[in-house]
Amino acid sequence: MRPGSELFRRWQNVTRFAPDEENTNIPEVGSILYTADPILLDGEQRGIFVVAHGSAGEREEALVGIYLFAKFMFIAMLVSLLLAWLAAGRLMAPIAALAKTADAISEADLNQRIPTATNGSELAELTNTFNAMMDRIQAAFDSQRNFIDEAGHELRTPITIIQGHLELLDGDPQERQETIELVMDELDRMGRLVSDMILLAKLERPDFLQLETIEVRSFIEEIFTKATALAERNWLLKIEDLPEKTVQIVGDRQKLTGALLNLLRNAAQYTQAADTIELGCQIEGNRQIQFWVRDTGEGISLADQPRIFARFSRGQRRAANRTEGSGLGTSMIVEAHSGHIELVSQLGQGSTFRVILPIETASVAFVQPLVNR
Repeated sequence: MRPGSELFRRWQNVTRFAPDEENTNIPEVGSILYTADPILLDGEQRGIFVVAHGSAGEREEALVGIYLFAKFMFIAMLVSLLLAWLAAGRLMAPIAALAKTADAISEADLNQRIPTATNGSELAELTNTFNAMMDRIQAAFDSQRNFIDEAGHELRTPITIIQGHLELLDGDPQERQETIELVMDELDRMGRLVSDMILLAKLERPDFLQLETIEVRSFIEEIFTKATALAERNWLLKIEDLPEKTVQIVGDRQKLTGALLNLLRNAAQYTQAADTIELGCQIEGNRQIQFWVRDTGEGISLADQPRIFARFSRGQRRAANRTEGSGLGTSMIVEAHSGHIELVSQLGQGSTFRVILPIETASVAFVQPLVNR
């Protein structure tokens, strides 16, 4: 400590036993921590005891530590940000692919799919869900396109036939009558096609089926009563395996009635007055319920049978006659009830159509009758 300096003079002026502690800065040595106490002997001050400590080295070390720590933290933050950016990019890649794929999808191109991940993450599940959704959409669009193509092809033919015959129509009464019959037959076929198109459009609606409880015996008897008014035939009603119990099913009464009446109407169309048409019903082993329409008419060839329930298709022998409705509507109604139709037929020996509904789907319930039949 330099004599005469300000701090030196302060230490000289210490006259009482009260520690003088301070942190001061000296230009030559830097920051100084000190304490100064007077030395008293026999009540007389003999000197001053000073303890001083320079903190410049410790401060420099602390500053170096802070600098190194800040540098390390800065580098660690940069590395963390880089790793976070890479991880985020990897995690967001499926979403970016989803957005890119969704942007590339159009009505003309529904084949785009996102590559499926196999790590079982939520993004992989999202990818699988999106691809499954696109599969359903593509199937719906393909079905719509096929339906439009088939309907357009089928409608173009009767329109061309009608137009050609009307252009050639002259004043001959017999030819006029033949042309009118032909035009009416083609218009009837066009009406059937339009009805099928409307039914196909309604099939995907959730309210396509209006379910209710149907008592089978009264249901089949009601249909038989309506069928007898279709034509003069030998009508028979046969109910089997319904012993002293009332059988109920859950289904759409109107649509099931329409499906069975369609089969009965076609049977009447392709039979003669002396032929027999049988409407029947039975329960088999508490597993399924069957309704059948059996006739002794002209029958259907083996070549035509696979096409009976195809879209807009009829057998070649039956295509020459006018008919209302088609097998498509009946098969769709039955399939909507989780059932199916079986056909057994032979030319010249008649046909048998069986509508089969599974019990677990048709919800068949056996209850004791309230009134003895």
